[in-house]
Amino acid sequence: MPFVLDASIALSWCFIDETTKLSSDLLEKLDTDFAYVPALWPLDVGNILVSAVRKKRIKYAEMIDFLELINSLNIIIDHETAAKGFHEILLLAHNQELTTYDATYLELALRRGLPLASKDQQLCNVAIKLGVKILPD
Repeated sequence: MPFVLDASIALSWCFIDETTKLSSDLLEKLDTDFAYVPALWPLDVGNILVSAVRKKRIKYAEMIDFLELINSLNIIIDHETAAKGFHEILLLAHNQELTTYDATYLELALRRGLPLASKDQQLCNVAIKLGVKILPD
């Protein structure tokens, strides 16, 4: 079954100290299934990668290798995100006390009726409260 993938899970595939069984299982799941991400996802992931290279957490070559991995995965960018930004996402962020970034992932999961994969505990708590299934099941 497809799922919504947030940056925290995807980045754990790059940063070994953040890898968990859940994140490894989700990476493996993308061999046969696919994930949806909001349109901001490449910028969210990219910003953290650039920062990690600048802080020497990873090397530039490791960032390039990770981007090749990401590009090889069954990830679909949802292009309706921007149209939802000043209404659904903003209201969700306000009403649930989330950042607009986190609300973007949650709005996508709600709209598509998909489970959410995230390491962000606050986001997961709100998602559960709103009836969104959290991976793993």
